[in-house]
Amino acid sequence: MKTVTTERLKTLKAENKDFLLVNTLDAKHFAQTRIPDSINIPLSQGGFTDKVLNTAGSKQKLVVVYCASDDCDSSTKAAKELDDAGFNVADYEGGAAAWKASGEPLAV
Repeated sequence: MKTVTTERLKTLKAENKDFLLVNTLDAKHFAQTRIPDSINIPLSQGGFTDKVLNTAGSKQKLVVVYCASDDCDSSTKAAKELDDAGFNVADYEGGAAAWKASGEPLAV
């Protein structure tokens, strides 16, 4: 399974690449872990892959999933589910905690 580092995610965002950044946590945790330009599609709710497909528009579009930190396995499970369904997916290593630790702000 592909992974994305903080530096790679910064590059994707800086170059305005066409990709979908998905926070896989429940809505109540999304507010505290929201990376700018990300959307919330909770893994715990039904129809996760269908919701991602409807939002991305294609399985070929890069989907980067993330959660709170390395201690959270939500994005890893989501990446596996999407990978098994044939998506172009990568798991952002470190999640929101790594993003914040790199000096980048979380959205409020």
